[in-house]
Amino acid sequence: MKKRIALFASGSGSNAQKIMEYFKKHHDAEVAIVLTNNPEAYVLQRADNFEIPSHIFDNHEFTKTDDVVQLLKNLQIDLIVLAGFLWLIPQNLLKAFPNKIINIHPALLPKFGGKGMYGDKVHKSVLDSKEEESGITIHFVNEQFDEGELIHQSRFRIEEGDDLEMIKFKGQQLEHLHYPRVVEGLLKKMKS
Repeated sequence: MKKRIALFASGSGSNAQKIMEYFKKHHDAEVAIVLTNNPEAYVLQRADNFEIPSHIFDNHEFTKTDDVVQLLKNLQIDLIVLAGFLWLIPQNLLKAFPNKIINIHPALLPKFGGKGMYGDKVHKSVLDSKEEESGITIHFVNEQFDEGELIHQSRFRIEEGDDLEMIKFKGQQLEHLHYPRVVEGLLKKMKS
């Protein structure tokens, strides 16, 4: 039986797209569902393009009910992958999927992490701090933003003259390269 992935995203979903592509013809794993808190999110179109079912939820359903947990259990999800998902994960979901929820962050944690640190805000902070390097961090999710156990980090140099767009581009290249492979590695370690 294939391992089953649930993708959570709030926006465009470029990382979600790379993961969907990576597992489209995979022998051992598949993306079973895409979930979002944003009915306008482009990730819904991406899921549709891959004929992957999707589910849109609101804050009440996510934080005050067990509906999302039950949906994921019914689908026999093995790993939850956050790909640009901006809400804190509620306790009931953390308890139902211990060490089975991962996230990607566009900087080298623990630097430039925490509540409100996502997307361009992270890259701007890196630039303003005159860092010599940045990168990506893939980590397990816990009850705090960006504080779960680290799984993988990759780095790139920030060259003189690099602007926000260049830093973002370099980071996305690493995200798209490493995130699907890290997901695959974690699934392989799980017992059948």
